[in-house]
Amino acid sequence: MNLDKAKGYLAGVGFSSIFGFSFMFTKNALERVDPFRFIGFRFALAAFTIGLLAATGVIRFSLRGRRLAPLLAVAFLQPVCYFTFETMGVNLTSSSQAGMMMALIPIFVAILSALMLKERPSPAQTFFIILSVSGVIIIAAFQGVNGGEANLHGLLFLTGAVLSAAFYNIASRRFSAEYTPFEVTFVMMWVGALFFNTVAFILHLKSGNPGTFLAPLADGRVLVSLFYLGIGSSVIAFFLVNYSLSRLPASQSAVFSNLTTVISVLAGVIFRGEPFFWYQAAGALLILAGVWGTNHFAELAEEKQKNLREGGKISK
Repeated sequence: MNLDKAKGYLAGVGFSSIFGFSFMFTKNALERVDPFRFIGFRFALAAFTIGLLAATGVIRFSLRGRRLAPLLAVAFLQPVCYFTFETMGVNLTSSSQAGMMMALIPIFVAILSALMLKERPSPAQTFFIILSVSGVIIIAAFQGVNGGEANLHGLLFLTGAVLSAAFYNIASRRFSAEYTPFEVTFVMMWVGALFFNTVAFILHLKSGNPGTFLAPLADGRVLVSLFYLGIGSSVIAFFLVNYSLSRLPASQSAVFSNLTTVISVLAGVIFRGEPFFWYQAAGALLILAGVWGTNHFAELAEEKQKNLREGGKISK
């Protein structure tokens, strides 16, 4: 395994771990503040943080004179489209339905990467991608639907979130040779901050109390969640996502997202005292096996191609 691949794998484990704990912090915050306002606060803090890192020279890059259209396209997909569709979808469906829908992301990424990036997973990799997704579906399915028929509009919004995430993976991978992970993350955070705070403020104006827009920031629980999600999940984790996509094929990087389900279950058990059921253990094992298999067979395929190239050189 070369060093770039190893770094890509570590980045995958890193972002999936951070995102896994984010569900716990999001749940705590949304008990005190409405979704769009909290998302706006989150990306405002993220934009300020990454802007401060750039201004102080901790990270160095320049977008002056560069093409911005590709970066804006990436930011439009993630976070604008993804978080909009996800928030509206979750509000109209159950969390288990949302979990099952999000499990489709690696499959869509594998399909789109084959069509658009010509990065075709092998049959063995395809099997393990589906195995990993099946683990997420088992966990979500056994946790049960909240009752009643699925809301069609909610499922359509969640489908939009899945497609947004899949196209984001493809776009970030495609432009990874032109832009650094920091540049992609910088634009994503600022576009997210501007968009979601504008939407949140317009919605808050309808309440007739514009002066209370920042009131939730006085709540300690909201602040703790805000710092974790604004700096950890938004800046650090999205940088790791973009870094992973610059080092690994999109289908390999995307499958790490299913580790998020394992981490979120463990976080609930350890920190919130939630029960741990057999189906969670079974699903977690399938997810871990799927992640291992997807990346293991990618390494075997690369080694085989390397040997063929070296054999060709020797024969010449």
